[in-house]
Amino acid sequence: MIGSLLTFFAVGLVTILVAGVVLSVIGVVFSLTLGLASFLLLKVAPVLLVGWIVVKILEKRRSGDSLSAADRRWLDGD
Repeated sequence: MIGSLLTFFAVGLVTILVAGVVLSVIGVVFSLTLGLASFLLLKVAPVLLVGWIVVKILEKRRSGDSLSAADRRWLDGD
């Protein structure tokens, strides 16, 4: 009787320990994912947006025929 109770207690204790480890690993992964997402959203995305806007403005300023005569000769292979 005592042996079966101790076995039941040991199995429950191991189950609780394993569940705690699994939940802590899930929490760490979730935290790292949120940290990376917030870093990309709040630090990287604004820089990319500003760069994209600058490129679009410079493209509009530059005329469609912006190659020099020397560039055209080089591209044509002459």
